[in-house]
Amino acid sequence: MVELAAEAAAGVKPRHLVILDLRGICSFADHFLIVSAETDRQVRAIADRITERLDGAKVRTRHREGYPHGQWILLDYQEVIVHIFTESLRQYYDLERLWADAPRREVAG
Repeated sequence: MVELAAEAAAGVKPRHLVILDLRGICSFADHFLIVSAETDRQVRAIADRITERLDGAKVRTRHREGYPHGQWILLDYQEVIVHIFTESLRQYYDLERLWADAPRREVAG
């Protein structure tokens, strides 16, 4: 599922795209997909693309928040949590640092 979401996000040419493997260190998710873009419009476009792709694969969003503002959108698919930020907010919250123990993989966008 995380690969499908990453592939969908990459099609919108994000600025940053990384997968954190949380298995064994987190109880509420297996992976974080962290994506950033330059504008709130592009953040929403990435969220739309991921939602369309996973809906097409019969994977339903458990929870979604932040869409109207487009600064930080969270898509919760239970095993995979997608964080889509504007670039400035991604740097500010720095989830990669907070989850530094998690193996990470940069994905080409």
